[in-house]
Parts: sequence; structure tokens; C-alpha cells
Amino acid sequence: QMQLVEFGGGPVQAGGSLKLTCVGDGDISDPCAMGWYRQAPGKERVLTSSIYSDGSITNEDSVKGRSAISQDNAKNTLYLQMSDLKPEDTAVYYCAADLCEGGGYRGQGTQVTVSS
Repeated sequence: QMQLVEFGGGPVQAGGSLKLTCVGDGDISDPCAMGWYRQAPGKERVLTSSIYSDGSITNEDSVKGRSAISQDNAKNTLYLQMSDLKPEDTAVYYCAADLCEGGGYRGQGTQVTVSS
């Protein structure tokens, strides 16, 4: 069992930047992938950015060039640096750890609200 806690959400104006932080109480280098999902009001939860155990990274098309995922294994911490934020980035952002054998863990989420 791993608990994940997100920090760093809040209100921000369009064009601004935000850095989300996720702290795990276990070894975040152990899962197959660590990532950030987001769920906008009335929409399904979608995978935004992932970093895999081999170091490879994927980003959802809408955030490419505007977000950077990284992790500090020594601190069991995952980050998502977001820039040039848009109102459509408004969502609850969830930290996730995906296990190689299937399943995984999710945080409780942090709200990001981008105003125009």
C-alpha cells in the first residue's frame, strides 16, 4: 500500500505557471510508472503526463510543450511543472502510481483553477 499526497494546486490566471507536488510514503521508483491524471468538471479522468521506470515520458497532446513531469526518488516525490496555463486546464489533478502487475494507487487530488 502506498499513500500519495498532492500539493500545489490553487487559483491561477491564464498564462501563469504552477508546480504540483506529490509525496509518496513509499519508494516511488518501484512502480512501473508514476503519473498525473486530471478530471475536469463533467468530464472523465484522463492521463496527463507519465514517467516510466525506464525514464521515458509521455504527455497528453493538450499539455505538450507546456508541462514537465519529473521525480526525485530520494524524496519519493513527483512533480508536474505547468506553464502557459489555459482555462481548459482547470481540473482536479491526481497523482498516480501504476504497478507493473496491474492496479496502483491514487492520491486524493488537488484542484487547479485557471481564470481568463
